Amino acid sequence: MGQRLTDGPLRGIVPPLVTPLTPDEQLDRDALERLVENVIAGGVHGLFVLGTTGEGPSLSYSVRGAMVEASCEIAAGRVPVLVGVTDTSLAEAIDMSLVATEAGADAVVFAPPCYFPIDQDDLASAVRRLAAESPLPVMLYNMPALTKTIIEPETVRQLSDEPTVIGLKDSSGDLAYFRQMREVMRQRSDWSLMAGPEHLLAETVAIGGDGGVCGGANVFPRLFVRLFEACVSGDAAASQALCSRVDRLGDLYRLGSNPALSVIQGIKAALAERGVCAATLCSPFSPLCNGEIDMVRAILRDVEAAEDLTNFVSPTAAPV
Repeated sequence: MGQRLTDGPLRGIVPPLVTPLTPDEQLDRDALERLVENVIAGGVHGLFVLGTTGEGPSLSYSVRGAMVEASCEIAAGRVPVLVGVTDTSLAEAIDMSLVATEAGADAVVFAPPCYFPIDQDDLASAVRRLAAESPLPVMLYNMPALTKTIIEPETVRQLSDEPTVIGLKDSSGDLAYFRQMREVMRQRSDWSLMAGPEHLLAETVAIGGDGGVCGGANVFPRLFVRLFEACVSGDAAASQALCSRVDRLGDLYRLGSNPALSVIQGIKAALAERGVCAATLCSPFSPLCNGEIDMVRAILRDVEAAEDLTNFVSPTAAPV
């Protein structure tokens, strides 16, 4: 069994799982099983479902529920499962936390509701209500590029008195903000501070971060696990070499015409090439065009150049 959240702060690599979809946009459970088995075999420290990379806000509620239930069932307690419950409706977020509880998840993750602007007082009230009504602990999620709201340091400081609020995932890419969060969180030894942008993993660990929620770990979990371990151990040479591979993998995210979706498109295209799942995105969004697949293949070849980074893919994987 892996680390449980009751053992202490979550640390390490927690991939934000893509949501494998069938052509009619239902959950592809077989593909999800291949994905989960691959990342666990790669040594990851947890799973995050229904995040940005998982297209959580775009999925129907029935597919969200199916994704949560299947992920928990496949993980079978080997690693913690965190579930994104962000919604424009706080009531729906609370309901999804109950679904996550019933499925056997370990925590929920909550970003500021989007569409209507929300001030910090109302945001803090929303988190407190979720913390009170969710049976699971709550991790905050700072994603201002998509929610249009920053979880301000003072708001995090105020929420630190909520015993079931257990940390923050920061996807702002702002290292100054990350440093502020590290100082805020020193008053709670049980809090986790995780970084979203994978190209900043080494820098955020050096600041005192606890790990990364790295989308590329869907494809190359061992790469990110080894980078995290090198950073923690202070192996600068290994860290530099591994960072160069992470940077090359990041070229996936510069394909496509929609910057807000390029990470999802790139990761799903890479997984399709590796026989894990189809490249299908949730409507109304499209996968990468055929003309970009050669670039995906070239990126994968470069990152796979080190044999020990090659991730296991089941030989019984169905064609996608």
